[in-house]
Amino acid sequence: MSIRPSDVDRLCLMTVHAHPDDEASKGAATVAKARAEGVRTVLVCCTGGEAGDILNPAMDREDVRARLPEVRMEELAASVEAIGYEELVLLGYRDSGMPGSPENEDPRCFARADLDEAVGRLVAAIRRHRPHVLVIYGDDQRGYPHPDHLRVHEVGVAAFEAAGDPVAHPEAGEPWQPLKLYYTVWTRARVLAAHERFLKLGLESPYGPEFFERVGQDDRVTTRVDISDFADVRPRALLAHRTQIDPESKHWFGLPPEEARTVYPYDDYVLARSLVGDIPEGEDDLFAGLRDRAGQPR
Repeated sequence: MSIRPSDVDRLCLMTVHAHPDDEASKGAATVAKARAEGVRTVLVCCTGGEAGDILNPAMDREDVRARLPEVRMEELAASVEAIGYEELVLLGYRDSGMPGSPENEDPRCFARADLDEAVGRLVAAIRRHRPHVLVIYGDDQRGYPHPDHLRVHEVGVAAFEAAGDPVAHPEAGEPWQPLKLYYTVWTRARVLAAHERFLKLGLESPYGPEFFERVGQDDRVTTRVDISDFADVRPRALLAHRTQIDPESKHWFGLPPEEARTVYPYDDYVLARSLVGDIPEGEDDLFAGLRDRAGQPR
């Protein structure tokens, strides 16, 4: 769907994710907050998640396994509604699985796609929906180096640069330059806060030593969005992915809801590129510097 004339003057946020369920676990509350503020919200999902395991025992049934790709699309639609995305763009690649798996050898998978072609598909989505802010995955993914997550970064950075270039991908529509590029990041502070809250409540923490051995990126965070009023969005969106998310998981749902809402009410980002000048230290808004510039392509 192309941008509607009535949307020309609205700010637009586009987030790019690898698989169905990634949009629920990474920044869902930020998107919901933006939508509540009148921002147009667009999700790009690069693969169908065909290689995902069924992680909820209650859904590990033959009838589900027989139509898992369709089920994952149904789950994605439910998550999109829970978060409040206005548009969903499917980039059309297959899940790449992990290195050494049959899925990773499939020439149709995202990790093996021609880079220029994949960039062109994302450029076309950017030019069609005209986001002012683009959110992708970061350049440091040592904690979880999934091939599709690595590819999101590679394709996302290239598309951000190419979307405004009239020479690049002329078949993809009229140029449009997003003004800010962000990375979602994993922070040790989030896990530590949850771990300490479990212990304070006398509950067993699901966070073992391996979580604290993982490389954090706290020192790189430039932007911390307060999502206090939208903290319930992520669990609702996660539960929409019935095959991927076990509702009994202590990792996702071990804290009582009233505790989970307050334990770490922020989404963290790294501002990787800005075309709007210097941003003050301690930025708390993905649209800082853009609130008066909607509808103005650069």
